Amino acid sequence: MTGTPRTLAEELRTRTDRGLAGLLRARPDLLNPVPGDVTQLATRAGTRASVVRAVERLDRFVLQTAEALAVAPDPCPYDTLGALMAGDAGDPAVAAELPRAVAELRAQALVWGPDDRLRLVRTARELLSPSAAHPSPTGLGPTVAEAAAGMSPGRLQEILTAAGLPATHDPVTAVAALTGLFSDRARMAALLDTAPAESVTVLDKLLWGPPYGGVTDRPAPHLQWLLDRGLLIAAGARNVVLPREAALHLRAGRAHHTPEPVPPALSPAMERDPQLVDNAAASQAFTALATVEELLKEWDLGGPAVLRAGGMSVRDLKRTATALDTTEQLAAFWLELAYGAGLIASDGEADERFAATPAAEEWLQLPDHERWAQLVGGWLAATRTPGVVGTADAKGRALAALGPHLDRSPAPEVRRRALALLAGLPPGTSVPATAVLSRLRWERPLRGDAAAGQVPAPAAGRTPAAAPPSGSVGAAPAPADDLRSRLAQWTLAEAELLGVTGRGALSAHGRSLIDTTAEATAAPSPADTGAAATRAAALLAPLLPEPVDHVLLQADLTAVAPGPLHRPLAEALGVLADIESKGGATVYRFTPASVRRALDAGRSAAELQEFLTAHSRTPVPQPLAYLIDDVARKHGRLRIGAATAYVRCDDDALLSEIVADRRAAPLRLRRLAPTVLAAQTSPDQLLDGLRAMGYAPAAESAAGDVLIARADTHRTPPRTAPAPVPDGPPSPDPTLLTAAVRAIRAGDLAATAERKPVHAPAPASGSLPRTTSAETLATMQAAVLTHSALWIGYVNADGAASQRVIAPVRVEGGFVTAYDHTSDEVRTYPLHRITGVAELADDSV
Repeated sequence: MTGTPRTLAEELRTRTDRGLAGLLRARPDLLNPVPGDVTQLATRAGTRASVVRAVERLDRFVLQTAEALAVAPDPCPYDTLGALMAGDAGDPAVAAELPRAVAELRAQALVWGPDDRLRLVRTARELLSPSAAHPSPTGLGPTVAEAAAGMSPGRLQEILTAAGLPATHDPVTAVAALTGLFSDRARMAALLDTAPAESVTVLDKLLWGPPYGGVTDRPAPHLQWLLDRGLLIAAGARNVVLPREAALHLRAGRAHHTPEPVPPALSPAMERDPQLVDNAAASQAFTALATVEELLKEWDLGGPAVLRAGGMSVRDLKRTATALDTTEQLAAFWLELAYGAGLIASDGEADERFAATPAAEEWLQLPDHERWAQLVGGWLAATRTPGVVGTADAKGRALAALGPHLDRSPAPEVRRRALALLAGLPPGTSVPATAVLSRLRWERPLRGDAAAGQVPAPAAGRTPAAAPPSGSVGAAPAPADDLRSRLAQWTLAEAELLGVTGRGALSAHGRSLIDTTAEATAAPSPADTGAAATRAAALLAPLLPEPVDHVLLQADLTAVAPGPLHRPLAEALGVLADIESKGGATVYRFTPASVRRALDAGRSAAELQEFLTAHSRTPVPQPLAYLIDDVARKHGRLRIGAATAYVRCDDDALLSEIVADRRAAPLRLRRLAPTVLAAQTSPDQLLDGLRAMGYAPAAESAAGDVLIARADTHRTPPRTAPAPVPDGPPSPDPTLLTAAVRAIRAGDLAATAERKPVHAPAPASGSLPRTTSAETLATMQAAVLTHSALWIGYVNADGAASQRVIAPVRVEGGFVTAYDHTSDEVRTYPLHRITGVAELADDSV
């Protein structure tokens, strides 16, 4: 196609396949469904929903360029756009970056046309142009023509006279004359030289927006001077507006107060030894694994109940935080981390509770670095955001941990981008979180959750104050606590907790999680994320501490583990003793209750003594041996079963002692035989009651056997990890892009190919050809003999109509077999579904 394109569709037709693929990659919503031809693609690219999504993904300077085009003449020459961005004085940085911004807008089909006639697509112009309801992010107001619309011709002539311009014969020329005055730097400067100082002060306050202000019924002389010369134009009964042309003169031609052609620097940077960073990160990664393992152990017998609305209660969250020795907000993070990895879930029972899943058992058996990879892989892709736990939803209800409504779809993109920024720094280098947030806000200035609003006009009789330039579409600037900023802050904190970063710098294994060569906006597939986590785990493995197989027993009934214990040893010791303190060396304390717990699990006193002897580098202290023997001597002398419940013991004196104890009154015991007591309470309550009195009873089955209590008795049925909620359509892969471009090209060929005239009336542009059945059959048969291509209209079994270009090969039995140029394959069509046929010009295919 030659000449200047007249529409966006015509320009898209001139693009290469690579250019179309780039557009579809940048705006994947255009692919659902795949457009039938270029005209459909251009139409869909101009819809409001698609344009809003595209504009939201522009960086600040590209967005500022689009905002400048929205207030520029349409079409706008490149030089005019450059003057709006750089001002009369010029700006080398703006001039250097402006070609990139225009190219980006072109690539995303938001701008089309040659450099001397740049056009912002209509929907984007409507979105970014200033109006009374939605002030422009530039702070500019309407043009003179827009502001003066509806003004009486007499009033226009009065303004021309006061401004020193000759009278005209109609309002159109009057507005043109006033616009020419405001756009002429020399004449405008001369007019302002005669303005009272107070008038200039008013203009300075309106200069950078909002351009609207309020006046009284009887304006002050300095305001009346501006009104008489059109420098302020009435915008209602008591409101006035500064025309765009006048504001641009006062701004020295700049559309924005502060153009930002380059992103803010990631500074100040602090350099550390990369090895120290990796070691710190590895230490924190090990702590993260221990914390999740402790959470699973805490919920071995079943976790808290599930609220009716979903999630866990505030009280249960506090209990979990106490058990993990952390804050409630951090406890919510660990809960969501385990939930996202599929390690905990609801059991689905009638009395619904949270519990560990079967996958948790498998996870616990994996090597440490593989367990870390599973946690981090789930964290990178998760859209569930624990940082919002405790805040209110749209209906004012508090959001609960593990509950619904915690998904925030931008979270994975923000995590990847924040880590990518750290990955771009030299190894061992960290920067303040504020620097990362500033860069992210520059890259996506509109992707916050600040509510769109409008700036009201000042009260009557008061001059408006200056406002800073906005930076978002019809909204106030994104505050520091918008969603993306909070997501970035949480990302940096969570990365430190997981050992992805150490001392604020990205570790070597954390760096391998991020593919810095990929596009910042391209979301990796789950397979890519898993592969990256596996590579990172391989780098982390040598940094994790080696597990030890021994402890140091001490005379004060404690044991010190000089490092992380092998899992079987840690599990066994965790049953026999209570963890007293954690850190580089874990301290375990032996108590009567902990020893009884080991006995309840089926161990004998001799087995416990043998276990300690085998795994201690120091002899078993005498106090510990006495403690084990003393508890074992009492353990199991009392037997409890279901009667409702009963207690039996060979020592009738011991039963007499229990019956006589006042603390046994709530159990409502009575003697059935010299060695049997009956209780009006459940076996579990009876068991706990007697233990609280200092006894060591054991539960027994209906057959009289001792029941062994194990810590892994409650697990949920198999559960899958929660699926992330996508932030819009997924990024298309190369295969889909290639197929989509071919389909669009083929559909465009069918829609635009030149046809030979037929006897039937020529179809309207874009409509299906119409011929009789006899004409269709005859034309098909002739095309088979001449090997020529045809243009057909076809309606499929679902009633969807389409245009196709085919080369018929065979016609028989009511079907035509042909090579379909549209789908690039041989297909067979029923003749009765072909609406009509037309021959193509010889050079059309």
